[in-house]
Amino acid sequence: MESDGTPLRPGRPKPWNDPRVRAVVFQIIAALTVAWVGWTLFQNTISNMESRGISTGFGFLNSTAGFGIIMSLIEYDETMTYGRTFLVGLANTVLVSGLGILLATVVGFVMGVARLSSNWLVRKVALAYIEIFRNIPLLLQIFFWYFAVLGTLPGPRQAVNVGDVAFLSNRGIVLPKPIFEPGAWLIGAGLAAGLVVTFFMARWARRRQAATGEIFPVLPIGTVLILGLPLFGYLIQGGPVSWDIPALGGFNFRGGITAIPELGALLLALTLYTASFIAEIVRSGIESVSKGQTEAALALGLPPRRVLRLIIIPQAMRVIIPPLTSQYLNLTKNSSLAVAIGYPDLVNVFMGTTLNQTGQAVEIVAMTMAVYLSISLFISLLMNLYNRAVALKER
Repeated sequence: MESDGTPLRPGRPKPWNDPRVRAVVFQIIAALTVAWVGWTLFQNTISNMESRGISTGFGFLNSTAGFGIIMSLIEYDETMTYGRTFLVGLANTVLVSGLGILLATVVGFVMGVARLSSNWLVRKVALAYIEIFRNIPLLLQIFFWYFAVLGTLPGPRQAVNVGDVAFLSNRGIVLPKPIFEPGAWLIGAGLAAGLVVTFFMARWARRRQAATGEIFPVLPIGTVLILGLPLFGYLIQGGPVSWDIPALGGFNFRGGITAIPELGALLLALTLYTASFIAEIVRSGIESVSKGQTEAALALGLPPRRVLRLIIIPQAMRVIIPPLTSQYLNLTKNSSLAVAIGYPDLVNVFMGTTLNQTGQAVEIVAMTMAVYLSISLFISLLMNLYNRAVALKER
């Protein structure tokens, strides 16, 4: 205490004794060290490449590619640039990854619930599926579907005919192609409006149920909106959509849309392999919910399906989502195995053919790594946002 009676204030600690200051200093040192190591490696790489006469930079992206690609979601031909091949490979990678995530989620949830079925046969079939597909290497499954299943289908002349509009052969499956005429925009507008209205209606129904306990029939009304509004637009515009029906011409089909067998084999393998892991995640998530919740709901007279949908699954999602995110990331990265059967994804088209023709290994590998990193971070961001939205909140 001071002589005038004022209490003494503790002195400020020395900077090197302050944990917060030390933490900031150590992080700055670590960041500078990483930056210095990265810069040194970069400089050494550039120096070695120049000494060997290897050009650097991304100017090669504007050069003509000169090779064809068997499947492209965007316009492409041999006269276009290597930058275009990058976009083609990226689009094909996003396509198979997106479809794989969607289908694996559906199959995985169905099989996960089936694992807990009271029906002995259903339970054992689900168990057999999970144990078989998750214990066989993914690459072998890709080969199985490509060579042993799709590769043994008949040729185009003996293709499996489905109502004279779709054909299945060893060249893939050929489906009718929609041709949108003027006025077709109203169909898309109707679909978008149906989705938006259904989304906000579902949010309102959840708040209403939480406040009153009454259940609003979102599913049937949403289905009517999503299907009915585009149909209304179709009728109003006088049917502005025609169909290009495939037909056999020579040794292959002409017209329509062709899903190549490489896409089918890769999608089947990724879906069934990843879904086997998702099924176990769903099973463990459901079992993490106290059985007392189920018994109480059944005692109140709720049917089993409603108990699962309204009580069990919402609580299980907090356990399911984190490992489910990891499976989505694994599926996206595993799609790079497409190179084994020639599916034109980013690794095959860009890091394969383009790299062999240009020799720009550092730039191409860096771009490919950056793409997979960006896709993975985007998936993680979406799943984290969803996890935060469905998390149980204290009241």
